[in-house]
Amino acid sequence: QTVPPVLYKSKGKNGQGEVWHVQKRFGDGQRIRQSTGTSDLREAERFLAHLIEQHRNAQVYGVRPKRLFRDAAVRYLREETKASIKREAELLKILKPFIGDLYLESVHMGTLQAYIQDRREAKWEKRTINYGLQVVRHILNLAASEWMDEHGLTWLAHAPKIKLLREDDKKDPCPLSPQEQVKLFAELPKHLSKMALFKVNTGCREAEVCSLRWDWEIDVPVLNTSVFVIPARRVNNRQDRLVVLNRVAEGVIEEMRGKHPEFVFTYRCRPVQKMYSAAWRNARERAGVPDVRVHDLKHTFGRRLRAAGVSLEDRQDLLGHKSGRITTHYSQPELENLISASNKACSQEGGHTMDTLVILRKKKAVCETANCR
Repeated sequence: QTVPPVLYKSKGKNGQGEVWHVQKRFGDGQRIRQSTGTSDLREAERFLAHLIEQHRNAQVYGVRPKRLFRDAAVRYLREETKASIKREAELLKILKPFIGDLYLESVHMGTLQAYIQDRREAKWEKRTINYGLQVVRHILNLAASEWMDEHGLTWLAHAPKIKLLREDDKKDPCPLSPQEQVKLFAELPKHLSKMALFKVNTGCREAEVCSLRWDWEIDVPVLNTSVFVIPARRVNNRQDRLVVLNRVAEGVIEEMRGKHPEFVFTYRCRPVQKMYSAAWRNARERAGVPDVRVHDLKHTFGRRLRAAGVSLEDRQDLLGHKSGRITTHYSQPELENLISASNKACSQEGGHTMDTLVILRKKKAVCETANCR
């Protein structure tokens, strides 16, 4: 058999096995380079003929080429820059066995039922399942409205309606009282309690705390303090995030200083990937607050600011909410005002600092030792 020059054999994904690949340039300048997904020459030739026919139909008759969902997912991950893209990549990996090999027009609520059922059996919350459905919906909308090929045709004619599950299990915010905070933080491992104390005094999101770096710190000598500016690529609303330190948050930062050259919060010399873990879940059970989520620390900070009479505008800036103001270029009086407002949350907190947690841990250890005896 004579092998067409546009077909060649190469290693498949992960270097396993050899499969036929296509490399062809058409007269209009378009170039195709992709795997046929098969090691059988006849199947590869049929695949090549199909690609050529697709190109001809699109060029001559305006027929839209069919594209697989996995190809759309790859393009989305390459082009998207949002802070949550890693999480979305994980969801797309889980979705791949269910819809990855389907053509875009074949992805709809009917073909997504297997994914929904599988995730329900895996005990996922509806909110998390919906997150995956939202990513699929967004990709299909992009394919139908923005992504165009060289023939001026969108990847998909019409985006199907992707309905989200009704979130009966959606939980309301659960801010902590000062007493609940002390109990919970005392039960947390040391590295998590520091992160939690910083979070409840700055209103940062979990990902912002986990990724906090020393090179984001900016000294403010005139006020004898410092602030952090988290770059927009790390923030959900895609705006630089100013983090003002009240006296408790500043104490946490000083305690962490010098422990790692790059990241503020680490565990065993490595950055912490997430705060919500088995350690968090076990600690909240022992503390008697089983429904408190990591994000509730942000709600707690906001609630304390409001109870202390901090203005809505200042609360928005301290919590990193998107607004029309440039929130990383403040004058000295404005910074002083924000620091003062943030410190008001400390009084609402009841003055529970790291020293308090250390004392509580020592008392707990003594009690546990006495019980063992």
